[in-house]
Amino acid sequence: MCLLRLFQASNLQGAWRAALRKQGQSQPPGPHRWMHSGGSPFRAVIFDMGGVLIPSPGSLAPAWEAQNNIPSGTILKAFIAGRDSGPWMKFMRGELTPEDFFQEFGKLCSEMVVESCLEGICKPDPRIYQLCLERLGVQPSQSVFLDDLGQNLKAAASLGMHTVKVNDPGTAVKDLEGLLGFTLRAAVPNTCPVRKTMEISTDSLERYLKGVLGTKATGPLELRQFSHGQSNPTYYIRLADHQLVLRKKPPGKLLPSAHAVEREFRILKTLSSAGVPVPKVLDLCEDSSIIGTPFYLMEYCPGLIYKDPSLPGLEPSQRRAVYTAMNRVLCQIHSVDFLAAGLGDYGKQGDYVRRQVQIWTKQYRASETSTVPAMERLIEWLPGHLPEEQRTTVVHGDFRLDNLIFHPEKNEVLAVLDWELSTLGDPLADVAYSCLAHYLPSGFAMLQGLSGRDLSQLGIPAAEEHFRMYCHHMGIPLVENWNFYMAFSFFRVAAILQGVYKRSLTGQASSATAEHSGKLVEFTSNLAWDFAVKEGFRVFKEMPATRPSSRSFHTWASAQTLLRTTGVRCYSSFPEPSKGALVISPEGLPRPVQELYHQLSRFMEQHVYPVEQELRDHQTSAQRWTPSPLIEALKEKAKAEGLWNLFLPLEADPEKKYGAGLTNVEYAHLCELMGMSVYAPEVFNCSAPDTGNMELLVRYGTEEQKARWLVPLLEGRARSCFAMTEPQVASSDATNVESSIREEKDCYVISGHKWWISGILDPRCQLCVFMGKTDPQAPRHRQQSVLLVPMETPGIKVVRPLTVYGLEDAPGGHGEVLFEDVRVPKENMVLGPGCGFEIAQGRLGPGRIHHCMRLIGMSERALALMKARVKSRVAFGKPLMEQGTILADIAQSRVEIEQARLLVLKAAHLMDKTGNKAAALDIAMIKMVAPSMACRVVDRAVQAFGAAGLSSDHPLAQFFAWARALRFADGPDEVHQAAVAKMELRPHT
Repeated sequence: MCLLRLFQASNLQGAWRAALRKQGQSQPPGPHRWMHSGGSPFRAVIFDMGGVLIPSPGSLAPAWEAQNNIPSGTILKAFIAGRDSGPWMKFMRGELTPEDFFQEFGKLCSEMVVESCLEGICKPDPRIYQLCLERLGVQPSQSVFLDDLGQNLKAAASLGMHTVKVNDPGTAVKDLEGLLGFTLRAAVPNTCPVRKTMEISTDSLERYLKGVLGTKATGPLELRQFSHGQSNPTYYIRLADHQLVLRKKPPGKLLPSAHAVEREFRILKTLSSAGVPVPKVLDLCEDSSIIGTPFYLMEYCPGLIYKDPSLPGLEPSQRRAVYTAMNRVLCQIHSVDFLAAGLGDYGKQGDYVRRQVQIWTKQYRASETSTVPAMERLIEWLPGHLPEEQRTTVVHGDFRLDNLIFHPEKNEVLAVLDWELSTLGDPLADVAYSCLAHYLPSGFAMLQGLSGRDLSQLGIPAAEEHFRMYCHHMGIPLVENWNFYMAFSFFRVAAILQGVYKRSLTGQASSATAEHSGKLVEFTSNLAWDFAVKEGFRVFKEMPATRPSSRSFHTWASAQTLLRTTGVRCYSSFPEPSKGALVISPEGLPRPVQELYHQLSRFMEQHVYPVEQELRDHQTSAQRWTPSPLIEALKEKAKAEGLWNLFLPLEADPEKKYGAGLTNVEYAHLCELMGMSVYAPEVFNCSAPDTGNMELLVRYGTEEQKARWLVPLLEGRARSCFAMTEPQVASSDATNVESSIREEKDCYVISGHKWWISGILDPRCQLCVFMGKTDPQAPRHRQQSVLLVPMETPGIKVVRPLTVYGLEDAPGGHGEVLFEDVRVPKENMVLGPGCGFEIAQGRLGPGRIHHCMRLIGMSERALALMKARVKSRVAFGKPLMEQGTILADIAQSRVEIEQARLLVLKAAHLMDKTGNKAAALDIAMIKMVAPSMACRVVDRAVQAFGAAGLSSDHPLAQFFAWARALRFADGPDEVHQAAVAKMELRPHT
């Protein structure tokens, strides 16, 4: 006699497998409640162990126990008290492994079997039932007795016990369910109650199913949701004798081309005919009125799903057999003749990986919630490292162990699930995807992994062996670039997880764990990048030895001091570029411009570097607000040598009336040279803000304005400033400007508070280019205007000079200024009222090129000084140049300078070829990149110099202050980042 105390029971997977096969099921039962203390009055079920609930010849549990050398009654021990905290429920919830479960319930086993022979009482003697009730501590009315003999049932009923006659196990279970008021039969493994956000209409679904299946059964429809899966919600359905699986699109707005259940239905139907093990599909319903979205039906395929890739409970040989079966079925999929199967149009043929990178990049961008650095690197790296040769087959797209159903007794794949991402493509992508678990930790939330496990001890093939096994089965050469495919696969995972996370924010994701996926995007993208790095090393090692480039970077030094040491680029190995090509080296410049470049270089070396310390000393002296006579002398010398007004771009001055007629690219190379000294730009009349103001006058000024202001500026007799930034508002947005320009009868009246007005303190400053609002009611970008304000105009009041990291930058300085009823003639308006924003943007394009190339020159100089320093200094017994961190810093600085230079030159090239507007993206990018790069390079040099790097004995402190300030000048980094991102997100035509 078996006694069952109140409990919630789940499946003892191995024990019940045989029992359920006898009832037409191959899956163990899921959670069910035999008794509960809520609505049901019953607290115990009593039945005969010998064959009542499972009578002979259907005595299933004893047969399983005997077959597996397990003591009789072991299965029934699982029904010991414990309720939700008992081992059975813990096992069902996944809190206990099978081994742990057996250990736990064994500890709890106590009096649960009443042996008639030991008690000396047999059925139908009522005393045996009384003894059972006493052992259980329940009243007769709180128990149910099951038996196949009427006399035994009659005796139990005489005591007030409820009885169920057992002729057939299935019928007896139904009768018992009727008494208890809840189901006892197994819920399908890996299912759970339907989540609130994934509920569907069962009434309309039941009507539809009866129409499709032709069944007239009136029994209730049982609906559960599969607990795993992140994309298309999947449900288990039992209706009458039918067990089905329904797979639907998720609700809500979906990403383009995602969740195509129609494609899944088609591929399953086709592959089934081709002999690939897949579930049998029954119907596709594209009528969203049934359950809210399109769906398809397939038969439920019972079997085993291994969610833990370490396959606990199996022997090493069994594990290897499971993974071998997985490998073989993948080969079976890839061997399908897709043309003969009618799948020639199922996807584009060839170039699969490139398209997939584009698709997943697009999907990622559409669901992006924050910036993930590794994803940004991968989006840039993957398109440049695509496999040269790609086969085309049917690909699954999400092939992994837990998407396979295995035979309960044999290591044979019964069905491959989840074909949402299937298409025609490169089969190696499937192979790599099937190895994801090898590199994920065991506690990975979305997919359990094998990382850190001893695979040889477990008997599980390593990822490399898995690839080799696949190649052997398919009869193809070994895959060398499998690291690329792993990088690509983890990139896809990261993009998928990002989509899942985005949907979870709106309740669209089909898995309860979806909301955690946001934290995993960075983790998986970092894994992808690790493989990208490995692939890069593999390619590098396979490259044939070649003669190194003859490009050299030599350093020259003044005889006086190390501070005048700088570096010059020499690209003697570069051929002359073809017409219209980007010129990346001075040697590629036209011959006249090359001569100008070398002339400028000689001038810098002979006249500028030797006097830098004297100029620095002047800037800290009592006469600092007076222009240095030395600068004025150098300006006359430069003008005499024709090294003057080099900045005006050819497209703004095609007749070369005002400048040297250089293109933006040509001047960029010269500008880099001038950037090697903070004093050089003024010497050649190429310093900001004068350059921008002169270009403004050339582009937009009237002939009268040019005569009054442009000519003195071009001749170097005057200086100027640009007044836009205001302390009260975020002036990085020019539309925020609050200073007013009020029109009166014969003039404009200016009122406002400006600061960081560079150059306004210079006594030579004669012109202030002022930006203010003329019409606050106009559209945002038509409110501002630009006026030319003579500095002698009454009402201009300098409040104070501002310092940059303590540097005053005399004599021009940076001033805070009040404009109090400053009256300016109407003819001083530039271009017209409301054109201020247009003028400001036009003025900044070339200016940003100038700033960035000067920063690159500054960085080259800092690196050259650093190299000279570490060669001459000794610390801890050896030269600094032999210290590992120093070497790393030098290498990193060189790389960053080269990268920034190429980007700036590209922007200048686009400005020359397509115009400033078309080059807006690249102009914004260089302003993001160059100042930050210069800050890092100069900071490394300062570190190498030690405390000396902070002093005015060397130019590094000035360099750093300028570089840091230029992360704000012409717009802060964040403005340019936002501009780049917005342009990136625009649809590309």
